[in-house]
Amino acid sequence: MKKWKTLVAAMTSLFSSACSTTPPENVDVVKNFDIHRYLGTWYEIARLDHRFERGLDRVTATYHPREDGGITVTNRGFHSQQQRWKESTGKGYLTGDPGTASLKVSFFGPFYGSYNVIALDEAYRYAMICGPNRNYLWILSRTPTLDDAVKQELLATARRYGFDTEQLIWVNQSDEDVAGAKH
Repeated sequence: MKKWKTLVAAMTSLFSSACSTTPPENVDVVKNFDIHRYLGTWYEIARLDHRFERGLDRVTATYHPREDGGITVTNRGFHSQQQRWKESTGKGYLTGDPGTASLKVSFFGPFYGSYNVIALDEAYRYAMICGPNRNYLWILSRTPTLDDAVKQELLATARRYGFDTEQLIWVNQSDEDVAGAKH
């Protein structure tokens, strides 16, 4: 019986952290956020590794408004080894104050994850996003490349918040491997 209670406690803890919609402790979320300016396509410049994007290049995230006030999220990337595009569509909603860049996003039914914009250019040209803990971090840009000075600024912010920037994967946005790929 003791093993069962331990297993249930561990699974509850894992489920709670996986479905958390809050940012990590001591990480500030962008204020004065305008979700309408954030809509459109973003290129993934860098990310921390996780299984649902493993092996993908040319990754983009596209956000569109939903009739229920939320957003549709479409993530798309090219898997070079499989020579095919992979796409996943989900939904997202602002949490709390609409001017705070904290959202909950779901690609799996009723299970939501945390999506927190922790750095954002005033012109909405680039952004840095984290999940519920320091294992999830993305750098996004409206263009396939990002100026090195901007990269260094974002990396400094990420390090200040305690993210392991040495583990970032720099996403290939060139279309060299895409010719003749399956959709």
